Amino acid sequence: MLTPILASLLLPLLLLCRISFCQYSSDQCSWKGSGLSHEGHTRDVEQVYLRCSQGSLEWLYPTGAIIVNLRPNTVSQAATRLSVCIKPSADSRGTNIYLDRNGKLRMLLREQDQTQGKVQCFNILEGSLFIEAVPHMDISRRITVFQYELVSDRLAHSQSAPCQPCSDAEMLLAVCTNDFVARGSIKKVEQEEEHSSVTVEISRLYRQKSQVFVSGGVRVRSWKGHIKMPLQCGVKSGEGEFLFTGMVRFGEAWMGCAPRYKDFLRLYHEAEQQGTNPCHVDTD
Repeated sequence: MLTPILASLLLPLLLLCRISFCQYSSDQCSWKGSGLSHEGHTRDVEQVYLRCSQGSLEWLYPTGAIIVNLRPNTVSQAATRLSVCIKPSADSRGTNIYLDRNGKLRMLLREQDQTQGKVQCFNILEGSLFIEAVPHMDISRRITVFQYELVSDRLAHSQSAPCQPCSDAEMLLAVCTNDFVARGSIKKVEQEEEHSSVTVEISRLYRQKSQVFVSGGVRVRSWKGHIKMPLQCGVKSGEGEFLFTGMVRFGEAWMGCAPRYKDFLRLYHEAEQQGTNPCHVDTD
């Protein structure tokens, strides 16, 4: 088997690249392939093109290597400020994953690291994914699986960045653009290994993605759910109502701006009088 560096250097001249196109649905692209198609052609490198905001990859019985090209489905200057985040399955094994930029490889995830299921992010300009099979006598139990999402650079680093209060402009914009916006209270905070899990009770749900908040029932006008935050934010349960905003990543809600609701109301009405609100919110 070729080493990763040699494979990338010889790719333009020596390797036969077979093209596989992603499977399209309304909002995601996924690819599923098998290394058995490489049997007898272990030096082939397969090109995979995924052009959606989110999706998944599943490579059964990996042999040889594949190059995964992740791109947004539209071309604009804003695309350069996107990050790619991948989350390997806990069962993922059989390959090492590199970033390939113009033939130069940088390790992103070793085979043993993938089982931890940790999210890894990189700027979209840093290159494509070069996924190389690790030689094993028995490949029958090997499968590489991960989900991917294209997100803004700021969101990609929000989980590990120190908590900073949102500015007035950021707060108003979050209400218009974030994946979830909800009014409610904090019921419990649990410290987990790498983040805090905040249990919230929602009295008014303005918007949500992926059903992260679950209704209490037909006769109960409330919702419950969990929102994750970095450990260093030091959030505590307490009285009062908040306006929770944030993003959904791989099916999990992550906190963005979360002002006290009374503070948001004051800010919103001031902006409304000045005509600077980016969107309308029903505050009745």
